[in-house]
Amino acid sequence: MKSSQLCIYNSLSRSKELFKPINDKMVGMYVCGPTVYGDGHLGHARPAITFDILFRYLQHLGYKVRYVRNITDVGHLEHDADEGEDKIAKKARLEQLEPMEVVQYYLNRYHKAMEALNVLPPSIEPHASGHIIEQIEYIKKILDAGYAYESQGSVYFDVPKFNRDHGYGRLSGRNIDELLSATRELDGQSEKRNPADFALWKKAAPEHIMHWPSPWSEGFPGWHLECSTMGEKYLGTPFDIHGGGIDLKFPHHECEIAQSVAHNGHHSVNYWMHNNMITIDGQKMGKSKGNFITLEEFFTGNHPKLEQPYSPMTIRFFILQAHYRGTVDFSNEALKGAEKALARMTDGYKRLQTLKPSDVSTVDVSALEARAYEAMDDDLNTPTLIGILFDAVRIINAVNDGSEKATAQDIEVLKKLMDTFLVEILGIRVDNAAADGSPSAMKPYEDAVDLLLEIRGNAKKAKDWTTSDLIRDRLAAIGFDVKDTKDGFEWSVKK
Repeated sequence: MKSSQLCIYNSLSRSKELFKPINDKMVGMYVCGPTVYGDGHLGHARPAITFDILFRYLQHLGYKVRYVRNITDVGHLEHDADEGEDKIAKKARLEQLEPMEVVQYYLNRYHKAMEALNVLPPSIEPHASGHIIEQIEYIKKILDAGYAYESQGSVYFDVPKFNRDHGYGRLSGRNIDELLSATRELDGQSEKRNPADFALWKKAAPEHIMHWPSPWSEGFPGWHLECSTMGEKYLGTPFDIHGGGIDLKFPHHECEIAQSVAHNGHHSVNYWMHNNMITIDGQKMGKSKGNFITLEEFFTGNHPKLEQPYSPMTIRFFILQAHYRGTVDFSNEALKGAEKALARMTDGYKRLQTLKPSDVSTVDVSALEARAYEAMDDDLNTPTLIGILFDAVRIINAVNDGSEKATAQDIEVLKKLMDTFLVEILGIRVDNAAADGSPSAMKPYEDAVDLLLEIRGNAKKAKDWTTSDLIRDRLAAIGFDVKDTKDGFEWSVKK
């Protein structure tokens, strides 16, 4: 176990706290996953990458991590106030498919996009529809505790009663009295006693195609219930970390806390973590707003707002250039900047592998590793870490150009730094990954360019300047930068 002073921002206390896991050697982490009724977009990529970084770093520190990321495939209605159609069922009806066909199709595509982004799979990926029995039992305990009531076949959580006993709104900072006064009045036919109450179980209408038997009705669980149930099933109570997007703070996570306290008599999560939004034209990117760009569209460039395709590693690097708690605004200029910065980083990594050591050193690399750990321990400060890695790249380039010297020990320190923080923790693939995310797809292309430049090198040795110049000029016309070095050549694609 590596010694670490990892501090993370706890949304519940609104402050950075030293991370102290419940178990010294194991961490339990639950992150809200997607509702799979459409293709994943950039907004889905951000929490996946944010908590992938946390997952990677905790493992690097020596913890065994049980990472649970759920799949919502039932109960997520179109509107948060328990109104509208189930999102999966609506998609199934429109496309004349079985609901689980919709789920499986989009889940397969989500997994493919995550793999392209080099997001590690979670330890467990439970489906809400696979835990109906557990959710029914969870509801029974909340009813027994007096914090829920049955109404016309549905079961609702009694928010005002919970607020009187425990306080509701601590995570989001919402005042329950203001919330109640701001909520529209429901007509006399409403099943709810209070507008703020939320569904634990909904009775299915006759036309509803996703429903299960329960003690109260043929119906389906409320959206908020699945995470409380599955988090506790796989991680126990309490567990260490619960993560998700900032848009889930209210009502989703606030309702989770209320359910868990009503069920257990205590809070079930020690650290709540939230990544901020991706915005587009100043608004949150999301399916509900219809202003999203899917990950596949980013990878192919097939969207009116995109000026070109962007590789999965460019998308990953773009997201990591900002701190996870800050907003990120989409623009082609920002993505092109990330693309150029990533190219500088990966070019430096490749040069590092061929550096020639000197007997003496004119560079100081001793503090880089400590600074890198300090950045990660400061609430996963990836922008600062990237800046430190660029400091390393500047040293690598200076040694490569001959303006500085580095010993074999210095070079090993740099290799360890880049392998640990760029590849292992930030999860950046350092080869020229193709748009489809396949690291091996570019290998034949790279080998072909190397072969041409080896032929050019042999032509130069033979003083065959015509062939040498022809290869150089044709490669330049196609879009390659070729640089002769004392040890041979370097090439890159012009940006």
